[in-house]
Amino acid sequence: MKTCNNNIDACTTCAACTALCPVTAVVRDFPGPKMAGPAAERFRKAGAPTDAALAYCTNCKNCDITCPSGVPVAALNMRARAEHVKKHGRRLRDWILAHGEHMAKLAMPGQPLTNLGMANPVTRQMLKAIGISGSRPLPRYAPRTFLRQYGKLRQQPFADKVVFFPGCFINYNDPQVGLDLIAVLQANRHQVIVPPGLACCGVPLVTGGYLEEAAAAAKRNLAALADYARQGVPILTACTSCGLMIQQEYDELLGAEGASEVAARTYDAMEFLLELHDRGRLNTAFTPVGGQYLYHASCHLRAQGIGRPALELLAALPGVTVADLDAGCCGIAGSYGFKADRYDISMAIGRELFAKIKAQPADAVLADCGTCRLQIAHGTGAKVLHPISVIRKAYEPEYKL
Repeated sequence: MKTCNNNIDACTTCAACTALCPVTAVVRDFPGPKMAGPAAERFRKAGAPTDAALAYCTNCKNCDITCPSGVPVAALNMRARAEHVKKHGRRLRDWILAHGEHMAKLAMPGQPLTNLGMANPVTRQMLKAIGISGSRPLPRYAPRTFLRQYGKLRQQPFADKVVFFPGCFINYNDPQVGLDLIAVLQANRHQVIVPPGLACCGVPLVTGGYLEEAAAAAKRNLAALADYARQGVPILTACTSCGLMIQQEYDELLGAEGASEVAARTYDAMEFLLELHDRGRLNTAFTPVGGQYLYHASCHLRAQGIGRPALELLAALPGVTVADLDAGCCGIAGSYGFKADRYDISMAIGRELFAKIKAQPADAVLADCGTCRLQIAHGTGAKVLHPISVIRKAYEPEYKL
């Protein structure tokens, strides 16, 4: 994990962040992360007003990845954005997108009708009227949440335990990712615990400018995870944004008490499995699965500074070939690409990635981030999976849950 520096004077104005900012590359109205972040912060500290152009920042973290001085540019922008929306008001659209967990809880009791309703032209016109893009498909809700299915699993008990933080997207939209992870961990003689009381990691609240609510979510999650961290139980995420939030943002952006203790025990699921592999503890009794895949490394994975562990794991599977797309940001940035006035920007950012995918035949594209998978499917029509789903196939049928 990269050590971040909250001292804005550490910025040497080298502009490396601006050169690699995916938004600056396609939007002339955005002054770039250096000007919106550390440069503007000096004036904001002296009482200058916040700039509405902060809304262009996607919080993708490419500025943080690039900064040679470790300045948390994206965090500066998120704090300033929160101040801006406090003073100038929030839109209904932004409240809805920031409170995805709340909306999912409302939607799940009528899940089949909700999914039908979300695709209905009348509903889409209503959403468009409040600023949600009519061109962007909305993610469908799963028939049963991950937590509900987890509660009915009969895992084999093992001495080695891990805690799993599923996050909202896996819980409400893509529970199979969580089930596949549990199957893989069971094949590696680990029992999976999902503690009660977990909430949304808080990423949508941060990007929407609701820092106080994000801090409350952090407090709740840290309370649920802290005892396991003290006992040395690894805490896994299978969503790169959830992982980055727990490992970095709870401390750096929100200053949450106990954040560093939990962060020290938190791993991306692929990172944890690769560590098992490197220690000679990964079960390598794989069934040949074959397949040709393309891999997209999400921005929030790259910001964690752990490389591309999924690529190394997939290379160990017999018959599997996988190519790193290495095409930068996909453009969706969580809820950013769902906004009507940001949809075209989102698709323009992802253009290089889409072109690379369309140019190469593959059975599927693999990505660790749920919203990256949505964007790639929308931009290319390709089948998109989390890497853990391919790894699980290599353990079947012996370890089917």
